[in-house]
Amino acid sequence: MTTLNNEAESFALSRPVHVGRAHLVVRDLDTMSRFYGEALGLKRFEQSASGVELGAGDRVLLTLTTRGDAAPAPRNAAGLFHNAFLMPDRAELAHWLAHAAHLGLQFEGASDHLVSEAIYLSDPEGNGIEVYRDRKPEEWTYHADGTVEMATNRLDLQALYDDAAKTPWTGMSPEAALGHIHLQVGSVPEADRFYEGVLGLKKMASYPGASFFASGSYHHHVAANVWNSRNAPARTAAMTGLQDYALAFKDRETLGKVLATLEGLEIRVERSAEGHRLTDPWGIGITLVAGSA
Repeated sequence: MTTLNNEAESFALSRPVHVGRAHLVVRDLDTMSRFYGEALGLKRFEQSASGVELGAGDRVLLTLTTRGDAAPAPRNAAGLFHNAFLMPDRAELAHWLAHAAHLGLQFEGASDHLVSEAIYLSDPEGNGIEVYRDRKPEEWTYHADGTVEMATNRLDLQALYDDAAKTPWTGMSPEAALGHIHLQVGSVPEADRFYEGVLGLKKMASYPGASFFASGSYHHHVAANVWNSRNAPARTAAMTGLQDYALAFKDRETLGKVLATLEGLEIRVERSAEGHRLTDPWGIGITLVAGSA
């Protein structure tokens, strides 16, 4: 399945490194694939008895697979905090909001983060979801050290809903993407050492109990928090939730530097059809991919 997209590229995806797709292990494949199709408007690409690929445009954003021994991950386990689906603009976010409201979806929060506007919910198996739109980077406030100003302010959902197009929503825009992924980890300092020190992402912001990492001055491609999961051990293979995700590198030179760092630190990396696979300190799989993903 090709994952290239010829639509206008968002700032998040134009950076040297960006998130490609996420892979969730689920217990009820039919219910989960139907939810992501109906609630988020993801279209179905490839499907088998044990898995389905979902996405927007020509880009796979989410893979769902199931297994007979899948057991629900505890709330305090390392893994996914949320997958963040990036809409191309405010109009698309508003249009999706109207669709979600008409479906009666239950939201868990809505925030203005200064760099973005975001709405939060969960899928039927408790995996967190963010649907958001970015403000233009020239509207963001950068500090002298290259970090970016972020906050968690109230988002006026009624005003956003009132601005929505009155036409039926026909699914997620082909320009949509998995803009970032937010993880539950056992230790923020250890996350800093791995995501900044090993994978070479820059820490763009810090909250109490959380760090936000990115490439190319984006606000964050990967976040890691301990709000539910402080001191969590590594995941086990049979846990539901986040199995792995992809980081796509625009050029092979940048990828080569990361692979050299991993080799120097004797961190195990396996070659796969997709790219170079490793796990973070909490057993979350990461596939490093050359080119867009």
